[in-house]
Order: sequence, then C-alpha cells, then structure tokens
Amino acid sequence: MKALLWVRVLNEVGAFALAFLAVVAGPHLVTAALTVFGVAALASRWAGGVLLDRLRPPTLVVGGLTATGLALLALAAARTPWQILAAIAATGLAFELYEPATSEILARATEGDRRRDAYALLGASLTAAGAVSGLLAAVLLPFGVRWLLVADAATCLAAAVVAQAFLPPQEAPVRRKGRWRPPTLLIRLTGAATAYAVGYLAILMFMPFVLLQRGAPAWLPGLTLATAALLAPAARRPLSGHPRAMLLLTCALALAMGLARDVPLTVAAYLAWAMAGSALLGHWPALAADLAPPADRPRWFAFLGLSWGIAQPAVPGIVGLVAAVSGRASAAPLAAAMAFVVAVSAGAAR
Repeated sequence: MKALLWVRVLNEVGAFALAFLAVVAGPHLVTAALTVFGVAALASRWAGGVLLDRLRPPTLVVGGLTATGLALLALAAARTPWQILAAIAATGLAFELYEPATSEILARATEGDRRRDAYALLGASLTAAGAVSGLLAAVLLPFGVRWLLVADAATCLAAAVVAQAFLPPQEAPVRRKGRWRPPTLLIRLTGAATAYAVGYLAILMFMPFVLLQRGAPAWLPGLTLATAALLAPAARRPLSGHPRAMLLLTCALALAMGLARDVPLTVAAYLAWAMAGSALLGHWPALAADLAPPADRPRWFAFLGLSWGIAQPAVPGIVGLVAAVSGRASAAPLAAAMAFVVAVSAGAAR
C-alpha cells in the first residue's frame, strides 16, 4: 500500500498542467478543447474498469501513467489546432485509466476499518501533494505553459517507473461473465458521490473568488488553500470513521461560509471544512469496495468514478444558477451546502 501511495503522490505533485489546458488551447479552441478533454476523461474512467477484466491492476497503473506522460509530451509539442485537439483527446483518454486500478489494489490489500483508513489516507495525501503542485506551477509558469506540460509528463513517467519497480504483483482478475448492469445500490451510491463532488468542487474552485469578493488581500487565497492542503492529512484518522456526521458538518460549514461577511470567519470555516471534507474523500470508494462482489469491483469503481467527471463541468452552471436566485455573487458555498444535503439525503453515507 505504501508503494501505491508514493506512486500517486509523485504523480499528483506534477498534476498542475491540466488546469492550464485553456491557456494551451487559446481563446479560439478553448471550448472545443475542454469539451474534448471532458468526454475523453469520462471514457477513460470507464475504459479503466473494462480493462481491469483483462489486466492485473499494477499493469494498468503502469500503463495508464505511461500513456498519460506520453500524451502530455505530445501536447507540449503540438502547434496546429488539430494537433492540439488530438493531443488533448489522447491525454483525456489516458488520464483516468489507472484510477479504478488504484481503488482495486487498495481493496485487495485492506478490509474493514483499515480499508477506510487507507482510502482516506490516499485522498488526504493527494490533497497535500496538490499544495506542492501549486508551488511548482508558480515556479515553472514564467518559463511558459508548455514547460508545465513537460514537468507533468515527467512526473507521470517517473511514477510509472516507481510503480513498475515497487508495486507488488497481484493475481489476474476474476473474469466476469455475462452482461453487466449497474445495480440500484451502485446508482444510489454514485448519485450521493456526485452530489458530494459538486459541493466539494464548488468550494474548491470558487473559494479564491469568494475571499477576494469579501476584501481579502491578493496573497491570502493561495496561502489559505496551501494551509488547508497541509492540514488535510491530520484530519483523516480521527474523522474518517464518521461519514454521516462529517457530511452534516461539511454542510454546516459550507452554509457558514455562504452566510459569512468577513474574511477571518470565511477562512476559519474553510479550513475546518477542508479538514472534514478530506476525511470523506476516501469514503465513497471504500464503501464501494465493501459492497461490490469481488468480480464486479472494477466496474463498480469505474461507474462510481463518473461522479467526479459529471460534477466538474456541472459546477460552474450550478453555482451561476444559485447566484442568480440568491442574489449573491459569492454563492458557491451555498450551492455546496445544497449539494451536501442531497448527498446526506441519498442515504449512502453509512
């Protein structure tokens, strides 16, 4: 498990280039580029689950990381519009291949409370690695956005080498027979996870805007996000065992952020929310691992993973709608609170 954690953290430290896809594509291609990437990434997650019917999980982790690194190098070298769109499509198709395999490796290596702790640790560690990623992006960006792509590719390929060398071998997958359809329980779980993802991303994506709208100095949003990322791992063990309580707490803290007027209260509520929210990141895959039949687990992980792919493009529109109805420009926390209520109501956080 430690080897897998280091593989994912190493990859996450360089995972900043995709935030700059719009810059790489340029104003004339930005809409097409982001649409192509979003569709390809959704397909990638599902393909990762399908391939787990045929490949050992460590093999798929190595292959997915290698493919992502090579696609990013191709994107860094692309110049014409068609080259850029093709490279973005290739990046999206490789981007999520190893996610179901990661969940499957953890599911095989753990059980019970230890399994939930492992998923929570992975989520919290990736959040902390994201803080380092932001610092590296700040250092490299003055040299040009394409150097971000090269650095991202380098961390993907380095993570693939570490995975090849240190991930322990696992048995071949149990071949599933017959046509597979997502059961009602999985659909319900994915609906709850999607609502949680909408709330989580709404705050994560819009918090800098919220702070600046309330008069924060320009340096404060970055410091706040970095502090939250560093605090996240400390919260995962004491908080991850109480998912429903944590969902209710994240809802209350999001509502507090939405109603707050002054910057200190907003920052304090955000830091508390980030710690509670990080403890929930591993809850959904851990719950799927507990509930899924072993032969169906890859498909469960792939289907559940669609929640984040659906939430990401939906968040801006949802926040805009809440802002129009509430009359608040900084409506993201209110939208998040509503999404968390949906997640609790779905009854999957047990």
